[in-house]
Amino acid sequence: MQKNLNDIIPPSRRRTMEGAEDVPTYTSSGGLPPERPSYARPQPPARRRRSFPMGTAIVAGLVVLISVGALFAFSGAEVTVTATENRSTVTGEFIATAGAGDLAFEVITVEKVASASVESEGTETVNQSAQGTITIENKQDVPQQLIKNTRFETPDGLIFRIRDSVTVPASRNGTPGSLETTVYADATGESYNVGPTSFTLPGLAGGATFTLVTARSAEAMKGGFAGPRPSVGTATREKTAAELRAELSGGIDAALQAGVPEGYVLIPGASRVSYEAQPDVAAAGGKVELSEKAIAVATVFPSASLARSIAYQVVGSYSGQSVVLSDVSGLTLTPVGDLPTPGVTEFAFSLAGNTTILWIVDSSRIAGAVSGKSAESARTILSGFPEVDRADSILRPFWNRSFPADPAKIKVTVRNEP
Repeated sequence: MQKNLNDIIPPSRRRTMEGAEDVPTYTSSGGLPPERPSYARPQPPARRRRSFPMGTAIVAGLVVLISVGALFAFSGAEVTVTATENRSTVTGEFIATAGAGDLAFEVITVEKVASASVESEGTETVNQSAQGTITIENKQDVPQQLIKNTRFETPDGLIFRIRDSVTVPASRNGTPGSLETTVYADATGESYNVGPTSFTLPGLAGGATFTLVTARSAEAMKGGFAGPRPSVGTATREKTAAELRAELSGGIDAALQAGVPEGYVLIPGASRVSYEAQPDVAAAGGKVELSEKAIAVATVFPSASLARSIAYQVVGSYSGQSVVLSDVSGLTLTPVGDLPTPGVTEFAFSLAGNTTILWIVDSSRIAGAVSGKSAESARTILSGFPEVDRADSILRPFWNRSFPADPAKIKVTVRNEP
C-alpha cells in the first residue's frame, strides 16, 4: 500500500503546517520540495548618533554670564531705619528770645478784611485818612526793627505811617523776610486812596539799608475822605459788624496756619485774633460800604529748637541730638503775662500736655558707619545710635556677608522721617 507524506507526519505538526497559508502540501513523488521560507526575527532599526547641542550650550552659558554680571552690577546694600520716637508728657516753663538763641521765637501777623454794602440812613461830614495793608520786605540776614510812626513813601511822594513798632524777619536762603502791617495816610482826603504801589522808607535814606528794606501794597488804600457822605445808624453798624466778624472767623485761623514759616510750629494758645472796624466807603447807588478787619497775631517757634528744649526737660538720656516735634496738637501754651508783640525780645511761657519727639536720622552718617562692616558688626554699631530704634538690612548679591566699602552703594531709608 502506497503511503503519502501526510501518513508519516505527526498530527500536531500536520495541523500546524495546514494552517500556514504560504506552505504548500506535496507528495513524495512530486519531486524535490521547494526551499523552506526563512522566518528571521525582525531587527530594531539602528539608532542615529545625536550631535552635541552647541547652540543650546552657548545660550545657557550666556544666560549664566549675564545673571552673574547683573548680580555684580546691582551689588550693594540697603538699610531701613525706624527713627526713635518719644511720646512725652510736658509740664514746664520756658524762655525764648526773638530771632536767635537756644530757643528762638518769631511773631507773625495775618490780616483779612470782609465788607458789605448797606442802605444809607443819613449823611455825615467827615475828615478821614486812608489806610491799607502793606508787606515790608527785609533782604538783610538780620531782623530789622521799625519804630512807631515809621514813614513809608510812595513814588508820588505820599506819606503813610505805621502806628506800632514792628520787627521784620531776616532773609533766609535768599528769600527776603516779610511782615504784613497796616499803614495810615499822613493827611485826610481821597487823594490818598492810591492803588497797589511800592514804598521806600525815608528814615533809612543814606545807608545800604535803604535799598534792602522796602514795602509794597497788593490792594488799594481805602477810606480817605473829606466832606459829607452817606452814613448808617449805630444799630445797623453793629449788626453788620457782627455778621462780618463771624464770616472772618472761619478763615482767619486757616490763614494763620498757612502763614507759619516752614520749619516752625504754632502751638495752641500762642495766638490771638482781634477785629477792627475799617473806614466807611461810599458805595454805588447811595449805599455805604462797611468793613471789618480780622488781625491774627501768633508766636511761632522753630520746631527743632523747641523739640530740643522739651527733650532736655523730659528725656533723661537726651544729649543734644537733632530732634523735631511730629505732633504739637496735644500741647497748650500759656504766656507769662501777654503774648509778645513785634519788637519784644524775650518771651516767657509754660507748656502743658503731650507731644511726640522724633529723632532725626542722618542717612549719610548711617551709610558711613556700616560701610565695609559685616552684617553682625553693623547691627552692633547701629544699636548704639540713639536716633535708631530699629534697623533692617539687605545685602546684594545674596552671598555677601559684608557691606560695601563705598558708602554711596548703601541706600538708607527712614520709615518715619518727618
